[in-house]
Amino acid sequence: MKIAGNAIRPGMVLSYKDKLVVVVKTEHRTPGNLRAFNQVEMQDVVSGTKYNDRFSASEMVERVRLEQKNYQYLYDEGDMLVFMDSESYEQIHITRDLVGEQAVFLEPNMTVEIESHEGRPLGVTLPETAIREIAETEPTVKGQTASSSYKPAILDNGVRVMIPPYLSAGERIVVSIADREYRERARD
Repeated sequence: MKIAGNAIRPGMVLSYKDKLVVVVKTEHRTPGNLRAFNQVEMQDVVSGTKYNDRFSASEMVERVRLEQKNYQYLYDEGDMLVFMDSESYEQIHITRDLVGEQAVFLEPNMTVEIESHEGRPLGVTLPETAIREIAETEPTVKGQTASSSYKPAILDNGVRVMIPPYLSAGERIVVSIADREYRERARD
């Protein structure tokens, strides 16, 4: 599918110079007396090589369609993560690097979405939030209420987050996986 150069957004997968690239960053620029353009930073999916290019609104770029399928996380095997297709029960192995820093939030039986192109996995999308237990934090001080001040805490998976002062160790909270921020107390 062809799209205009000014419609390119981060996360899109494009065919660029006969290579499959994922868009990392875009910036719309309008220099003084020149026409506007979209400055695009891309990364080759296979080799990891980064490219920087300018696209005007009149340029057309080939956007690649990806297959998206739900998988269930099973376990990790060293540096590989094992997922199972929810429909065919076929297992696939994906490197931990493909999931990135979000891998610490993976739990057995968690449903994730894996994007692939011609059978090759390109990205793993975890759910928006996860429920985790607070492993360590400063003690709760009597009389503290919900205010704009937060205190540091370490979750049961080792991730550091800022939580309201009235929460204590052992409580379960909802955490945003993408930005690692406290959302709310978990309802049991």
